[in-house]
Amino acid sequence: MLRMNGFVVALLLYALTMSGCANRQAPANDEAMNARMNALADRYVDAYLERAPEAAYYTGLPAPTHAKLRDNSLAALAQWEATEDELYRALQAIDASQLGAREWLAWGGMKELLEASRGLRVCRGDVWQTVNHMFGWHLNLSFFAGRQPVSTPEERADALQRWGGLPSYVDTEIVNLTQGLEQGYSAARPVAQAMLKQIDQMLASPAESWPLYAMAERAKDDAFEQKLKTLIDTDIRAAVTRYRDFLRDTYIPAAREELAVTTLPEGDACYRAMLRDYTTLDRDPGEVFALGETTVKRNLAYVLTLSDELFGLRELDAIVEHVNDAPDNRFESEEQLVAHSRATVQAAREKVARLFLSLPEAPVVVEPFPEYQRGSGRSSHYQPPGSAGEPGEYRISLDFWQTETIGGAEITAVHEAWPGHHLQIAKALALEDQHPIMKLAGSSGYVEGWARYSEHLAEEAGIYTVPYARITRRLWPARGMVADPGIHVYGWTAEQATQFLEESGRFSAEESVALITRIAAIPGQLTAYDSGALVIFELRREAEQALGDQFDIREFHERVLENGALPLWQLQNHVRAWIAQAQTET
Repeated sequence: MLRMNGFVVALLLYALTMSGCANRQAPANDEAMNARMNALADRYVDAYLERAPEAAYYTGLPAPTHAKLRDNSLAALAQWEATEDELYRALQAIDASQLGAREWLAWGGMKELLEASRGLRVCRGDVWQTVNHMFGWHLNLSFFAGRQPVSTPEERADALQRWGGLPSYVDTEIVNLTQGLEQGYSAARPVAQAMLKQIDQMLASPAESWPLYAMAERAKDDAFEQKLKTLIDTDIRAAVTRYRDFLRDTYIPAAREELAVTTLPEGDACYRAMLRDYTTLDRDPGEVFALGETTVKRNLAYVLTLSDELFGLRELDAIVEHVNDAPDNRFESEEQLVAHSRATVQAAREKVARLFLSLPEAPVVVEPFPEYQRGSGRSSHYQPPGSAGEPGEYRISLDFWQTETIGGAEITAVHEAWPGHHLQIAKALALEDQHPIMKLAGSSGYVEGWARYSEHLAEEAGIYTVPYARITRRLWPARGMVADPGIHVYGWTAEQATQFLEESGRFSAEESVALITRIAAIPGQLTAYDSGALVIFELRREAEQALGDQFDIREFHERVLENGALPLWQLQNHVRAWIAQAQTET
């Protein structure tokens, strides 16, 4: 399916999955079927939030309780899987061709949530993948604590009850991981070592430096602050110490040395399921690898031509060296990197405004990682607003500021903030005329694809201040589509993958090693960026060709963004329906 381009893949997948409901311009909109779909989606949302109430903090949905953590036992997981199976059987009885537009979106989101989750069961992720320096339990729970309500005495009591359950949660993690080791499942050793470093740094810090302590700073209640500090310094610190000791003394010595997830039981099926989960495209890893190679070669040809025009250079090594060593493309301190990134984000919002019908009101701030996460290899990333009025956060890594370039920093800033993640996610969180399930149904292929597309859009908007960005942003894309399956399927060594990544010039040797560890931690995720971007680029080309002089980039972006993070096949269907309608109106 992928031998031509990403558009062909998505088109064929669309044809396979959308039989009977392809014509969204004139849906049957059966009221009874709509009611069934809405009720079913309601059941899913209620069940999901009951299982994981903290999900409310990254979706904007109302939490059923602020006084408990999710039950992370394997028994609770089995119960949830039974619930998923029941919901999926009910979903299969829904005739999507009879749904109205709102319900059709909910159907597609629920379909992806259930099919991807059920497919991932083969991976047994709960007994090994929580050992993760990118999205491990210690990082996720810290994020949730930062959004725990603590404004009233009742909320503060809920917070103490919830986080008083953290020791039990941590001990259950040890039980799950022990079972995983017994059954032949483990994280890759470098991933476990990176997580150990984060937890060691946390344990070496006073309670006031722990992420959980942010609740006390927001509450401004002396009694609550003292209770929270005591909880951190006694039960929680003791539990995290037990986990640290288990990780160091038992888990890491037994962890797999191989990076590839395919070395685990049923690893081939697991990797394909992870690709599906991250991209919403059910593709063979070989197809992903081939498309990545084709895209890398196309980008490289463009770079050679552009560099010849700008610098008179046509050899890749010479181009990379020139771009990375140029004095006007380097930072003198980590403070300068942060300041420049903040300035880029501020200027970007103004410059992209003309490319959109509207921009979200939510601001975005640029903040370095907390001290305990430094040096652990965690990548810069975006954290969405917790509620209306709160800013999104571009969390910037300063681990490699000495080798970061101005062009590279600007590319990352637009990817994470304007017009990338922050614009798209803040806009999605503000949507009102949608079923709440759409706030749970995020697609990495869409979210990361939009952010990658935004790197190109930033060039159109004139955001980049140095010419080097035009080269740097083309040397990296699609290499993740090659290196990720290269490691997990084709037996690439860490050294082989590092060399391939370093060739782009986007990352230093040390950064490339960190990126390899990331690929080992979250298999398949690095393919999502360009899988999604290629679909969006193709949809834009279709619209430009079909509409000619009537093409409006603002209108195109509105159609791409107006429903939030759709599965890629559903995004195609929606945008193509708009193109067809627009053609009839011209």
